[in-house]
Amino acid sequence: MRVRNIQSEDYTAIHSVLNEWWGGRNMADMLPKLFFIHFQETSFVMEEDGEIVGFLCGFLSQTHPDEAYVHFIGVDPKYRRKGIASTLYSYFFDVARANNRHTVKAVTSLVNKKSIQFHQEFGFEIEAGDSEVDGVSVHTNYDGNGESRVLFVKKV
Repeated sequence: MRVRNIQSEDYTAIHSVLNEWWGGRNMADMLPKLFFIHFQETSFVMEEDGEIVGFLCGFLSQTHPDEAYVHFIGVDPKYRRKGIASTLYSYFFDVARANNRHTVKAVTSLVNKKSIQFHQEFGFEIEAGDSEVDGVSVHTNYDGNGESRVLFVKKV
């Protein structure tokens, strides 16, 4: 397997499997092509035999000079628990540190319990939000009206 920077051409391949990777949830609408065009230096894919098996879309915050942000990370269900997400995050952390960013933030939905567990096991802490659902702190309307999210923070 190899890791490389994301390219605009990767959008179609990733977009076409996104909902399937999330068990039928409509996730494709949450990943616009602009990430594949404007954030290539901070976004990555992992391939095996030319097939994308994982990806991470992130960027360096323009507003908060010490922060980098991961908007989306996904791994093909057939390849989960093989270190792909950890490897992609490692590449992102390297870019963040190289740009003097020492705080990485990430986001997930409350229903994605596996993502919450992964991020916590990987050393992220849940960032206190403005509400709590089922004992988990959330940020209300973070991804639009009615779209509350769990935010994570990790020092790198």
